[in-house]
Amino acid sequence: MRKIVIMGPPGSGKGTQAKIISEKYGLPHISIGDILRENIMKRTELGALVKQYIDRGELVPDNIIIELTLNTLRNMLREFGGYILDGYPRTIAQAEALEQTEMKPEIVIDIRLSEEECVKRLTSRRYCPKCGEIYNMILKPPRIDEICDKCGSKLLVREDDKEDVVRRRFKEYYAKTKPVMEYYEKLGKLRVIDGSGSVDEVSRRIIGELGL
Repeated sequence: MRKIVIMGPPGSGKGTQAKIISEKYGLPHISIGDILRENIMKRTELGALVKQYIDRGELVPDNIIIELTLNTLRNMLREFGGYILDGYPRTIAQAEALEQTEMKPEIVIDIRLSEEECVKRLTSRRYCPKCGEIYNMILKPPRIDEICDKCGSKLLVREDDKEDVVRRRFKEYYAKTKPVMEYYEKLGKLRVIDGSGSVDEVSRRIIGELGL
């Protein structure tokens, strides 16, 4: 299995797991959210377009996300022969567009975690505004409470990690992606993974399903 999609609600650890698998098996980890944020930060033409939608509180249209993703995957397959995709697809249109290409995934991992556990994890998350280091006050706390180990800066909470926002994000995720999960289930590609427990425990479950 070298073409892998990882799905899961906010706080499920899908980004962490994607990075672990990426490093272990030498497959590139592609996060569409990270690519969009990078383009916005670098003020590219795509970034300017995406920022207009985000500033208006609108979803970025499927055609933009699809084109960006397929171009990225094409380059990764040419160079590495595979990928781990995180943050795509989020709609049926996005899934169908990918499925119609030679880049379609071989397996779709769906990390399931309860709303309460997701809220607990994300509201415990902190970031360093200076060096960007990420902490979790439960799973990966700093040595000194609320202070960055690397540069000594005061740690902050992201706006989208506040409880009311997290609960809204959780509900929106399942409302929007349930049809996508059903789509891949019908294709026989969906594998549901229990996202509770330690990072290592979840990794073992995923690797067992991948058969790598």
